[in-house]
Amino acid sequence: MGRDPPGPAEDEAPGAAAVAAGAAGREGGGEEGEGRARGGAEAGGCYLALCARPVHFEKANPVNCVFFDEANKQVFAVRSGGATGVVVKGLEDRNPISFRMEDKGEVKCIKFSLGNKILAVQRTLKSVDFLNFIPDSPQLEYTQECKTKNANILGFCWTSSTEIVFITDQGIEFYQVLPEKRSLKLLKNQSINVNWYMYCPESSVILLSTTVLGNVLQPFYFRSGTMAKLSKFEIELPAAPKSSKLSLSERDIAMATIYGQLYVLYLRHHSRTSNSTGAEVVLYHLPREGSCKKTHILKLNRTGKFALNVVDNLVVVHHQDTETSVIFDIKLKGEFDGSTTIHQFVLPPRSIQPYQIPVAGPASVTSQAPVPCKLYSSSWIVFQPDIIISASEGYLWSLQVKLEPVVNLLLDKGKLMDFLLQRKECKMVILSVCSQMLSEPERGSLSVIATVFDKLNHEYKKYLEAEQSYTMVVETGLSRSNPLLKRPVRTQAVIDQSDMYTHVLSVFTEKKEAPHKFTIAVLMEYIRSLNQFQIAVQHYLYELVIKTLVQHNLFYMLHQFLQYHVLSDSKPLACLLLSLESIYPPAHQLSLDMLKRLSTANDEIVEVLLSKHQVLAALRFIRGIGGHDSISARKFLDAAKQAEDEMLFYTIFRFFEQRNQRLRGNPSFTPGEHCEEHVTFFKQVFGEHALMKPTTF
Repeated sequence: MGRDPPGPAEDEAPGAAAVAAGAAGREGGGEEGEGRARGGAEAGGCYLALCARPVHFEKANPVNCVFFDEANKQVFAVRSGGATGVVVKGLEDRNPISFRMEDKGEVKCIKFSLGNKILAVQRTLKSVDFLNFIPDSPQLEYTQECKTKNANILGFCWTSSTEIVFITDQGIEFYQVLPEKRSLKLLKNQSINVNWYMYCPESSVILLSTTVLGNVLQPFYFRSGTMAKLSKFEIELPAAPKSSKLSLSERDIAMATIYGQLYVLYLRHHSRTSNSTGAEVVLYHLPREGSCKKTHILKLNRTGKFALNVVDNLVVVHHQDTETSVIFDIKLKGEFDGSTTIHQFVLPPRSIQPYQIPVAGPASVTSQAPVPCKLYSSSWIVFQPDIIISASEGYLWSLQVKLEPVVNLLLDKGKLMDFLLQRKECKMVILSVCSQMLSEPERGSLSVIATVFDKLNHEYKKYLEAEQSYTMVVETGLSRSNPLLKRPVRTQAVIDQSDMYTHVLSVFTEKKEAPHKFTIAVLMEYIRSLNQFQIAVQHYLYELVIKTLVQHNLFYMLHQFLQYHVLSDSKPLACLLLSLESIYPPAHQLSLDMLKRLSTANDEIVEVLLSKHQVLAALRFIRGIGGHDSISARKFLDAAKQAEDEMLFYTIFRFFEQRNQRLRGNPSFTPGEHCEEHVTFFKQVFGEHALMKPTTF
């Protein structure tokens, strides 16, 4: 599993090398040595895995050649030059494309345009053949020869559904394909001596290796019919070459987008500094404008055969000799030497998770045990960003990062959060880490918990600010002048208050495992962190604090929190305090003071209390502000009846009878009050004799 096979490895079928040829000899393997699946203790900590649903294709053999197209992520199995069939399968498209084509000689390269409408096939060094796959279009091939005399075509790349680039040993030719006319139109060409090339479909950049040593790289950028020449740059070779022959091989170069930026990755087998042993990966940042700069060095601390992938913005380096892989995250802090940042691997080396290949065949036969896949095999070929192909076994996988094992391998919680927050599928793992650090046996110190909360709220605040800026631009109408303006994407790294409340804090307080002082300290720490980032604290977090204080009879602390405005005023909070009056009488006054500060409409407060079945609290509140003579009896009786508490209903009914007596000299309800059903209910439950008799003075 090195890079770029010169020919089939000993244990693979002769057609396997064509996979690399299908992508212009890119990212290959094919050196001696064969992997074994690692199980046992190490398997538990495997943070890399092959995808569960790989693409299965016909194995490479003397009559079946296999090719891979990096742009569409498709595998082509070409039998007998296409005469007996071509089958195209991709990770995304589960329906394979099957067709036949005339055998006009050995296929060197075969790829569909983006959208699978036009097929391009290279059979000679001088031309490329095309075939339309458009409905009602005649199935006739048309050919384009390269324009440059005496040039040989090294390969080609589709940059859109109708644009294609030929790379020759003497330059590049950019064409527009006109399928209706079955011809091509030259848009632009550039003469330059080319040793080899590489294409990054995500960024539409082609990289050409030039000069005798091959270490001067010239990038070109393609977009909607235009070709732009970017700044060329030189790869620093480990030592001065002894002879003037090609010294930089494409097997040691990869191109990938990491955190939205394009990088050229150079696998340097020996460090430039004599005191350092082991290989390293050097990252060159390739901007759209400006010069390419060396920005990061990833220390491998070992030598041997390596291959590179990029998964979830992590650089993965596979090492065939030890059958392990390591990952690097260039967003994490490294050692800065003034120009470049030096990184060590984030986690200890681990094997890819053992993988079982199901036995193909009829149902009666498939009851056999699945066969373990040979990991890190010499027949593995690696493509960017995350593809691994075994031509000899007929499988294409995407590589995946598993975050759960990382939790137990990265014990520094701050560093763990920095790592997790950059990953795509991080939310549930982060919430799980938060729950773990609040529970035994992994309970963290308050300072560690505070650090984690601050890191989460830093991301949360960034998103809130971006959302606010976007809303402001839209409301002021400035968005019309900026059509590229997009609503900020809410990634899984945005852990908001409801996430923390639902998955972590409410569960933590309900468990009642921790000492109550620790529980309250954790809740207040989260509120402190929100305040520090100027994020408005949601009332349900304050309610959680109050409920926890009440459970432990810490009323003095509750009083202090309210007195010194540690808990911010809100209507739901005031209603909660009103409901606490029976167990803590001063809560009534604290609640009224809060409502006055909020200058809330009294009717609204009553509605909120009734909706929470706090009927007595609502009545006390309305009496406290002197509004009990004008309130609707029916509204309160409805709420009391819904509470399904007979004594509560009796109390409320009796209160309104007394009010009627006081105001009208008669306890009975008037027809306008619409309380007939409640009077009937009262008689059914307590008997007619329980009705209040009119008193005369």
